[in-house]
Amino acid sequence: MELLTSAPASDPTRDDPALGPLLEVDARLAKLGGKIRILSGLAWPIETETRFLEGWRAGKPELPAPPTPPQDHAETIAALDDILQRLDRGHPVGDWLYRTAWSMRVAARMLSSIGTPQFTECSTLLYGHPSTQYRSQTTTTAHSAAQMLAITDQLLGSQYVPRIAYDIPAPDFSEMLRKRIDPFFTDDPVKVVLDTELASKAAAGSKVIRLRADALFSQLDLDQLVEHEAFIHAGTLLNGKHQPWLRCLGTGSPRTTRTQEGLATFSEIITGSMDINRLRRLALRVVRLQEALEGADFIDVFKAFLAAGQSEEDSYRSAARIFRGGDVRGRVCFTKDGAYLEGLLLVTAFIKRALHENRGDTLRLLFCGRVDLGDLVTLAPYRASGLIAPPRYVPPWAQHPERVLATLAFSTAAQAMRLDTFDLGRFSAVEDELMAGAESRATS
Repeated sequence: MELLTSAPASDPTRDDPALGPLLEVDARLAKLGGKIRILSGLAWPIETETRFLEGWRAGKPELPAPPTPPQDHAETIAALDDILQRLDRGHPVGDWLYRTAWSMRVAARMLSSIGTPQFTECSTLLYGHPSTQYRSQTTTTAHSAAQMLAITDQLLGSQYVPRIAYDIPAPDFSEMLRKRIDPFFTDDPVKVVLDTELASKAAAGSKVIRLRADALFSQLDLDQLVEHEAFIHAGTLLNGKHQPWLRCLGTGSPRTTRTQEGLATFSEIITGSMDINRLRRLALRVVRLQEALEGADFIDVFKAFLAAGQSEEDSYRSAARIFRGGDVRGRVCFTKDGAYLEGLLLVTAFIKRALHENRGDTLRLLFCGRVDLGDLVTLAPYRASGLIAPPRYVPPWAQHPERVLATLAFSTAAQAMRLDTFDLGRFSAVEDELMAGAESRATS
């Protein structure tokens, strides 16, 4: 862990008079952002799960009826509209604040539109759509997810890929997690607490990492949660809160979700904490999300998760993640579950390109707070001016970009070797061919 100083030696507003008013807007935005609580506003109560699974096991499944009414954010939206009209997008910081305010407004509109098609329209603006194809690419997140599932289907069918034992109760697991993260967060104690209402198995803030109280964990979960929830989600949020000037770096605006989830998932992969079952779950969520957007209802999606090998409880929770805030009859969905894989692909591409262009300096900004990939380019000049302070908490793997480059360079080169044109017996045949060729040349 790398601990760096955070307070700049000089006042950056002296050299740029426009920054003063922009910093006032930044502080105002940070307060407004605290009023928009997305995941807690979409959470389904535990009794909804109990009722559905009882019906399913009795052979009479019924679509869930979660009590998640639209929320009134008219006052917040009006305040954001006022800010958007006043910001100077010609200034880099002004443009960054505009994008931040815009994403907050979209999130507020989304929560005001729960259960309607507009909910999914707003969700797609914030988290993406699995069928989106970027102009410079030839594939989509849904296609990448299908490829990953095809590969993992083959591997999981092998006796040499062991099933994961989820046998560690949440109270025991919380103690294990606490021992791993305490030495990292030297200046900011981060608690680990059990939450009976949490929809996912874990969620991280700047002060607390929550674990689902009734969940069972595996040993593999420990490394994954340390890298994903603690070192990235809690770490970047704390780094943002320690920023001396830009408060929004410590609030986590909705526009940063794809980058943050992508970075957290990349962290799992680059450290070897990602197992094949975890990768498969991420891909399955994208495929099921696409099906739900195309009209599959909650029961259809639940059955699909079940058929893919998940337990009844996990299948329900995976389906609930997709339909929270939407319509359990299909088409109206919460698209955040597509952000993990899409974000992973985007973060990987950005890091590869940055290292290729010898711009490893931009990667440091990934940890300065809650940022989007585009911010790494827009805000890069402000590291030197002191407007953005270095991050206090940097995961061990990110302290040496040359190691990341080695891993990415090797993986890129290895992709050139086709695996569908031979089997393992071919390795023995190659040696025989080399020996035969050598003997032929010796006698000629």
